[in-house]
Order: sequence, then C-alpha cells, then structure tokens
Amino acid sequence: MLRLTTAFTLAAALALATAAGADTTTPAPAAPAADATAPSTGAPAADTSGIGSAYVQSTSGDWEVRCVHAQDGHDPCQAYQLLKDEQGNSVAEFSAVGLPAGQPAAAGATIVTPLETLLTQQVTLQIDALPAKVYPFLFCNTAGCVARVGFTADELAAMKKGQKIALTIIPVAAPDQKVELTVSLKGFTAGYDTATKLNAAATAAAPAAPAPAPAAGN
Repeated sequence: MLRLTTAFTLAAALALATAAGADTTTPAPAAPAADATAPSTGAPAADTSGIGSAYVQSTSGDWEVRCVHAQDGHDPCQAYQLLKDEQGNSVAEFSAVGLPAGQPAAAGATIVTPLETLLTQQVTLQIDALPAKVYPFLFCNTAGCVARVGFTADELAAMKKGQKIALTIIPVAAPDQKVELTVSLKGFTAGYDTATKLNAAATAAAPAAPAPAPAAGN
C-alpha cells in the first residue's frame, strides 16, 4: 500500500494552488537567507525563526485551515485535509484555496501523493455523482508527487454542498490495482470560506508595490 512518508511543505502547496490551471507557473522562490556578514545597525533584529513554518489556524469538520508564517505578517492560508487509507496510514494530502476573480478556475487544489504513484495514470477526482475528471501530475520531489487542479464555480458549489470527493491513484508496484481514497467534504464550506477571508484580509493589508519610475528623457 502506498504511504505518504513526508508531507509536502505548505508554502510550496500554496504557491502552486494560487495558480491552479496555469501549468506554466512555478512556485515562488524562498526568501534569501540573512547575510551573516552584514553590518549591525544597532537595532534589534526581527525574529524570523518561524518564517515559512505552518500552523493550524482553526478546524472545521474534517478540514483544517492551515496558514504559513510570512515575513510581512500577512500569512497565506488554505483548507487542508490529510487522506488516510482504511488502516489509518497517511496516503495523500489535499489542499484548496480560492483564486482571484477573472480566472477560468474559481478555486485551486494541490494534491500530494507518494513517490510510488504511477504518474502516467494520473489522478482521478469525482465530486459525489458528478462525472469523474482526470488530472496530470506536475512533478515529484522527495516529499511526493504533486498534481494541481482547478475547480469551476459549479464544481466549487457542488463541493460546498456535497458529501465527498473520490480520489483514485494507481501504484507503480501494482498497476492493475487502484488506491481509492475519500476526501470528506464535512466542514469544507466553513474551512474554505475561512481561508478565503483570511487571504483576502491579508491581501488588503499588504502594502502596494511601488510604481515603476518614469524613464528618463533624452
């Protein structure tokens, strides 16, 4: 049986989910480390020991609202669920986040499965009785294999009033077998809406990027 031995970092999952459906987008680079040789200004250094670490902001049914400590204090959040098999083994991770208006997808999800997943068979999702859809994997690293999913407004509405999402992957060691997992939708609406509100508040509070300086004339 496949097992998820190491969880994929939440920061990377959020970076992927914010661009669900746009396969050309890459995760945001990590903040550079502080230069130990930089001269002291005499002011106390900011405590950045928690930057990039995840924490659970709240829980709702079978979902957690997980956030990441950001350097500017505006922590990005997502609705998160760890998927387990019948024996209680951690097998996959499913996280969802709202996307900006005007995009083809209303919400994005990041799915992380074990390295032993047969990538050519992709990942299948079925929201209750809706038609099943198949999504490709983007890449694998030491933490697992990552698929990025975009949900339409209708699919998001179905998730908010639904019961479950059936998630199916195929193991490399047994390509004739299926690993079927259940993404419970109990508490999804509250968890997703909480994460969406927190992200909107963080975006509104973040300082605007400075306008580019005008080009010098001849």
